[in-house]
Amino acid sequence: MSFSPLHIWASMGPLSKVIASLLLLMATMCLAVVVERHIALFRAKGVTKKFLRAVVPLLEGVQYAKAADLAGSHQASPFARLVGPILAKLSSHDEKNVSAVEIARREAERQKEQVGEELRRGMGVLASVGSVAPFVGLLGTVVGIITAFQGIATTGSGGLGAVSAGIAEALVETALGLMVAIPAVLFFNQLNNKINAVETELARRTGELLDEVENTHGDRDSGRFEKAA
Repeated sequence: MSFSPLHIWASMGPLSKVIASLLLLMATMCLAVVVERHIALFRAKGVTKKFLRAVVPLLEGVQYAKAADLAGSHQASPFARLVGPILAKLSSHDEKNVSAVEIARREAERQKEQVGEELRRGMGVLASVGSVAPFVGLLGTVVGIITAFQGIATTGSGGLGAVSAGIAEALVETALGLMVAIPAVLFFNQLNNKINAVETELARRTGELLDEVENTHGDRDSGRFEKAA
């Protein structure tokens, strides 16, 4: 008997094929999430640097309306998406007093939650696949063992020829489940660390922006917002 993947697939029963197809679908979904998130985070880093270089002079000049428009044209940057609504609120606020600072702080909290959700888009897929795939592979293992026993019942003997197909199915399903789950968990942890770093950077830069707003609407001492490295 040949134990090539194609031969094993051809010898699988309908239920085993469904389970294997489900695992392959999970692997495809994970791959799509990993590629999309890496591209999005890499692009966001470059666009954020470009946005910061352009927006700092506007903030120092208290040109909030122009800064908000600039943020709208850099939507690939999480920081631009976060501060855009804040700057829009400030530009529409007529009185330059403490209440403007409070408005900015409240808007910052709302936008942090929304941007955080956008950054973690698809992470639930990786977490779910990493948790569920081993059990789906185990289900395939059980189905393969059942097939092996059915082979024994059909032939009336327990020879290798009677059980090899079922055992091959079981081992393939087990291996496939682990091959899907292990990378999913590893990539989840890697992306989670990257996203945590981005969120920390967003919190720091948003704090700098709020400090600048407070200075501008308080003692008029502007120019402390940190420029991009």
